[in-house]
Amino acid sequence: MSSLRGTRLRNSLAVKVIFSTVLLSLILFSLVGSALYSKLSDGILNVKLDSSIAETRSAVFNAQYRFSFVGKPNNDVIASIVKDLVANSATISATVNGREVALLRSSPLTKEKVDYQSTSNLVSPSVIPEELRSRVRKSLGTEWAPTTIKYVNGNRIPGLAVGQTITIPTVGRYEMYLIFSLVSQNATLDLLRTYLLITGVFLLFMIGLLTWLVVRQVVKPVQEAARIAERFTTGDFNQRMRVESNDEIARLGTSFNEMASSLQSQIHRLENLSLVQQRFVSDVSHELRTPLTTLRMASDVVHSARGTFDTSIARSAELLAAQLDRFERLLEDLLEVSRFDAGVAVLEIVKFDISELIERCIADLSLVAQERGVDIEFNSTGYLVLIEADSRRVERILRNLINNAIEYAGAKPVQIKLVESQGTIAVGVRDHGVGLEAESAFRVFDRFWRADPSRARVRGGTGLGLSIALEDARLHNGELEAWGRPGEGAHFVLTLPKQAGQSIDGRLIRLQPIDYYSTGD
Repeated sequence: MSSLRGTRLRNSLAVKVIFSTVLLSLILFSLVGSALYSKLSDGILNVKLDSSIAETRSAVFNAQYRFSFVGKPNNDVIASIVKDLVANSATISATVNGREVALLRSSPLTKEKVDYQSTSNLVSPSVIPEELRSRVRKSLGTEWAPTTIKYVNGNRIPGLAVGQTITIPTVGRYEMYLIFSLVSQNATLDLLRTYLLITGVFLLFMIGLLTWLVVRQVVKPVQEAARIAERFTTGDFNQRMRVESNDEIARLGTSFNEMASSLQSQIHRLENLSLVQQRFVSDVSHELRTPLTTLRMASDVVHSARGTFDTSIARSAELLAAQLDRFERLLEDLLEVSRFDAGVAVLEIVKFDISELIERCIADLSLVAQERGVDIEFNSTGYLVLIEADSRRVERILRNLINNAIEYAGAKPVQIKLVESQGTIAVGVRDHGVGLEAESAFRVFDRFWRADPSRARVRGGTGLGLSIALEDARLHNGELEAWGRPGEGAHFVLTLPKQAGQSIDGRLIRLQPIDYYSTGD
């Protein structure tokens, strides 16, 4: 499920925009909400703190005033005043929004002195933090600290303790604390936090909905353009975008439709031109076969009688026969290219041993190799390597690769390597001759391509061999690749499935050789 959501997020522009907008809005709302909640909570607590300090000062002043009117020291009178102060300073419903009172002694009790320490509603004296008591004893003013009010019945509520010292006749200094309940303030803050959260969720939902509505108006034409473009790739050039307004999207649709119409006309023109070109090549190739046959017969007669001619005429007869052979090969290659272009090339599948086929190609080209002083190295597997393919086309590929390697080997060895896996075979042909530029390795399969266009073709064949070899390989659902460096030779790798039409397992032979089969891959 998570992978599906991730795929939709990567592939859908609308989902990306909505997700980004909602995410940024969430971050913004979090920051603004946190700052707003912090300010409001500080304001509410500060109001409570100010009123609590004012009430505490008033209560302490009133208590001190009453103690100052005690004329003759009398413990009973003082005890009555203390009891009245504690009872009257505490308010009803202290657990909700009232207050409690604690009168605590500041110095150790002696035997001569009476203990007037007491709290309202049996609140534990431990609710007053020691840190606050220390500050109160050292200060002449009012001090405060947050606390938790603990009752004997086990109830605990948040509170605020505010205290100041007070002097009681005959016994000295005491600490008087008013402990205010913060239940109401905390309830207000909880309600505020809840409403902020609900408001934030609602706003996020509305922002997401509005973003979806806006994005839908923008993305829908883009999606339609993408759909039409996909139809173009299948060959359907009649699709057009609907234009229903005059805004920017409508102008985009109009431009897209104009581009589609232009592409359609250009493609039709190129298709017609390609058909004409293919028909021209095919017709010319066929039409030339008849005069070529006549020339071949006449050339054979002249070539067979060359022994009775002068030396120059005999040499001309040999050159004529050689050029007619080359012309015949060119016509055959052109006919094969026209079959590929027309899409009528078919495979004649048979099962054969490709190792034996490589050895046969080497044997057929051995005389050419001897003439150029090239040794061909091929270590046979020693067992059958059977594949199901068109043996004629595979042999044509191998002959072409081996013959090219011999032509450009520069009297250096040519190495052939055969590797197989469960469903794939690979053949590498490596020479150490003149080589080719790295960027040329991608163009050697172009028709009639030459590394130096200004140089006449004085070696090699028709210029179509490698192009036809690549088409033959791909017709089997295989691949043919080339590598080369100037002065370091070239390396061609043919990879074929063992059963034509199946997929290859991968590249069994490294395209860039590691010097070069001597140390292995």
